[in-house]
Amino acid sequence: MLGYSIEVIETVLVIVFMIVVRLLSKSQISRALRKFTFSYQRRKVAVKLINFFVVLIGLILIAAIWGIEQKELFLFLSSAVTVMGIAFFAQWSLLSNITSGLILFFNHPMKLGDTIEVHDKDYQLTGVVKDIGYYFIHIETSKGEQFTIPNSVMLQKMVSVKAEIKG
Repeated sequence: MLGYSIEVIETVLVIVFMIVVRLLSKSQISRALRKFTFSYQRRKVAVKLINFFVVLIGLILIAAIWGIEQKELFLFLSSAVTVMGIAFFAQWSLLSNITSGLILFFNHPMKLGDTIEVHDKDYQLTGVVKDIGYYFIHIETSKGEQFTIPNSVMLQKMVSVKAEIKG
């Protein structure tokens, strides 16, 4: 166990660094939202995305600390990038939903609290956007029904933003 003491210390330092970055990112996102007059509801989604990337980078650093060779790490990263590239074209892929969530967050006028209508020839849906997650958008209808729509599907549908609920 004595031989792994440096790796344990470095791993603890990476975890502490990840926690500090996550806490600082929350305050920076709030400042940016106020400064650039973005909707405050988008904070939740932005924090989720930042947390996702901080954890991803932390896991890569921890893998490097524990002795994964550069060739193995490069092979893993190139495989991950290849899978992500394929995910951009796959409609039902989990990575496709994450990518679609990013696009919806940065380029779509819909935000948390908005009443939207999803135009579909088979099934019309009107409701309030309750949450935009990594994979799904959660919508609540006026009857209290809860619907989840995959981000990639939402990106492909025509959506009308009706009104923002002020609360």
